[in-house]
Amino acid sequence: MNEHISRRRLHLILADLAKELDVPPSMYREAKQHYDAVGTWLGENDSALALFEPTIYPQGSFALGTAVKPLGDEEYDVDAVCLLQLTRGQITQRQLKDLVGDRLKHPQSRYKHMIDPIDGGRRCWTIKYADASKFHLDVLPAIPDNYDWLLALGVPKEWAETAICLTDRKTWDDPYSEWPRSNPKGYIAWFKDRMRVSLEEAKRFRAMEIRAEVDEIEDFDVRTPLQRLIQILKRHRDVRFSGDEDKPISIIINTLAAQAYNNETDLADIVLEVVPRMRNYIENSNGVWTVRNPVNPEENFADKWNEKPRKAQMFYLWLGELERDYRELLTDHGFAEIGNYLRGAFGRRDAEAAIAKYSERSPSRINATSVAPAVLVPRKSDQPTRPKTELPSRPSKPWRP
Repeated sequence: MNEHISRRRLHLILADLAKELDVPPSMYREAKQHYDAVGTWLGENDSALALFEPTIYPQGSFALGTAVKPLGDEEYDVDAVCLLQLTRGQITQRQLKDLVGDRLKHPQSRYKHMIDPIDGGRRCWTIKYADASKFHLDVLPAIPDNYDWLLALGVPKEWAETAICLTDRKTWDDPYSEWPRSNPKGYIAWFKDRMRVSLEEAKRFRAMEIRAEVDEIEDFDVRTPLQRLIQILKRHRDVRFSGDEDKPISIIINTLAAQAYNNETDLADIVLEVVPRMRNYIENSNGVWTVRNPVNPEENFADKWNEKPRKAQMFYLWLGELERDYRELLTDHGFAEIGNYLRGAFGRRDAEAAIAKYSERSPSRINATSVAPAVLVPRKSDQPTRPKTELPSRPSKPWRP
């Protein structure tokens, strides 16, 4: 079978798999209702926060459109920033955290019995909703940062101006410690810019499909090939490294995949071409690993790799496995065994649903009950404990304008 046909069938089953992993738009709308309601409560006229014009907005996978269905009985983890219009000279980290927490735990608050733990986490206040919703919302108190320093580093103003300072229990008692800095809204803008062409195309197609105007389509109503790739990688990561604290972290996966993405539209092309390019955006200088935050070049997402080298080793081992596995799936022999590969790599529930959908279209092309060859589902005992790491061929640029 020629490679074009092989790539087409791989694309089809990966598309089915990604749809099974996906969080439906209704869940995004429910999440938005949750954090909007929190924002309304925090900013009501009788609130001590009202004077500081609190606004709340999402960050993390729900903001990026890369969330996946939880495995088993896990909850949806929704992250949001609560931004107050204050300066570092007006408030301390501890006071900021308490200001938001006191309002959430107010005697008239619907959230007062939903805070867990009651004294808050290291940075956030976590609101746990009823079991039926399977949601918890992490609310991060923050204030605007002076972003001139980011402009000096060459970060475009439209990304830099949303930088924030946040609370951190580990630093707030140290008189010599700076406020922790972040820029989730800027990161989201950068991420969407990396897939702008495919996002606009997906929204136009969806609008035509339901006979609506394009501006009526929310970003979370559609998925781009880049978002699908990240969903596939994250679920594979979760299954492959279940219980391993050194597993690749989502922010590194998101960043490298977005940097390596070049408007590919076919999922087979993406996993076969984008995944290998992810290495090119990892820097290693004199043994120091660096994955730069594209909206803050001074932040290193791979800082823990330098503290614990096994994290880097696991990441490179994982990329190598992905490349070998998907190349094997292009072969007739490999694709015939894809049923067991998908179960082993993504979990039985989502794999079998994807297999069933594909089989309805092409029943003669897949053997859903076959036994996977070792190259597709390697036993843990067969994996080297100290894999050889491959250094990147060239340093990366922090972002692409």
